[in-house]
Amino acid sequence: MSGERDPLSGNEIEPEPAGLGSVFPVERLPLARAYVAALAGDGVVRGLIGPREPSRLWTRHVLNSVVMAPLVPAGARVVDVGTGAGLPGIPLAIARPDLGVDLVEPLERRTTFLSEVVELLGLTGCRVVRGRAEDVIETVGGAAVVTSRAVAPLGKLAGWSAPLARPGGLLLALKGASAAEEVERDAAALRSAGLTDVEVLTVGEGIVDPVTYVVRGTVTGPPSPSPTRRKRPRR
Repeated sequence: MSGERDPLSGNEIEPEPAGLGSVFPVERLPLARAYVAALAGDGVVRGLIGPREPSRLWTRHVLNSVVMAPLVPAGARVVDVGTGAGLPGIPLAIARPDLGVDLVEPLERRTTFLSEVVELLGLTGCRVVRGRAEDVIETVGGAAVVTSRAVAPLGKLAGWSAPLARPGGLLLALKGASAAEEVERDAAALRSAGLTDVEVLTVGEGIVDPVTYVVRGTVTGPPSPSPTRRKRPRR
């Protein structure tokens, strides 16, 4: 069945999938629909979403993001690094009103869109922060959870994300099917960033196809530097 066309962009929007009530509270479904409409309209016109994406906004983007919600502890403050058009941060904020979500994004045209969407949806627990991850540590640091979606290779992403988390906080990075290979490849960088108990989880079975891969790690802080051995003075 074909979907409706967005009046602003003229693109066909993916029909609403069945079972949205299993990932969004029923009373929050209108917010999820309004977000998809914003992505399909202004999101495309402003270049935040590709022109072909409206036909798969629900499955490829919104559901792919929100199925990670059960991994986030209750009442957590979440920092979404490189959020772009608000993924996964805005779907999380819609599905989980108990969360505080900081949307971190360096590009002004994106933060302008994000601010408009947050106001449109009335997401009072959502804050838009313009800047690179390494530049906003004082503003958003100490988070319980740091999320991201298709931002950078895992090793580099860990270096950006870990300093934003409190000790014992979680890194939840949405990745593709090669997530396990990235974990193995970037093991040294993950250790250097202070991540332990790193694992790859699959979420969203029966809700989204393909499933969502999430790299989860605990942030303990950077390892202490090895003590330098003092040279003996020459005699």
